[in-house]
Amino acid sequence: MGRGLRLPSPALVIAVIGLFVAMGGTVYAAKKARIDGKAVKVKSLPGNRVKPRSIPANRLKPGTLQAALQQAGPITGAEIDELSLGQVPNAAHAETADRAQSTVDAQTAVNAVNAVNAQTVNGHGVGCLPGTQQFGGACWQASASETAVSAPAAATSCAVQGGSLPGALELTAFSQQPGITLDDSEWSTDLTNMTGPNEYAVVTVSAAGVVNFTASTNTRKYRCVLPLVN
Repeated sequence: MGRGLRLPSPALVIAVIGLFVAMGGTVYAAKKARIDGKAVKVKSLPGNRVKPRSIPANRLKPGTLQAALQQAGPITGAEIDELSLGQVPNAAHAETADRAQSTVDAQTAVNAVNAVNAQTVNGHGVGCLPGTQQFGGACWQASASETAVSAPAAATSCAVQGGSLPGALELTAFSQQPGITLDDSEWSTDLTNMTGPNEYAVVTVSAAGVVNFTASTNTRKYRCVLPLVN
């Protein structure tokens, strides 16, 4: 008769059962247990083992971020991604402000062109109207009158416009300005050769700069000297 299988002893069976029970309990406990911050030893986790954005700011010790920033030093522009930044307050209006300034500059340029030979008198900008030219602190008509009149009529016309006839020497000086050509003989305000009641001669200046005189009742062309305007 052959040899039969030996049955395990009762002690071995009990030992094996105890081992499985112990291992099953450990696994069950591990599944049920929850690891929180209290279970982690202080300073046992390095920063590179913490998932980014996994720790909210309210879980950090007060002053932790300030101390870290001080140790790291100031952040330079090279370390900042410009695309991650929002628009700076009021920078949204910068482009509009540039356009507005350009408009102001353009209008200023137009005003400067319109105010020929503009200058400032008592803090106010002044200049000359079209058809006149600044000379000697006033606005001189760039061309003589279209018609010839007597000296009194010429003086009256200038007075109506708020100006007066120029002096003879002033008119001679003005005739030397670029682009200015006097008529054959123009009236001035200077008188000469008093010969009798209401009979007098008035100095005239010719295109060649010659100073002469003629009876006030004769007709000559003229130009007025007007004040600067705002």
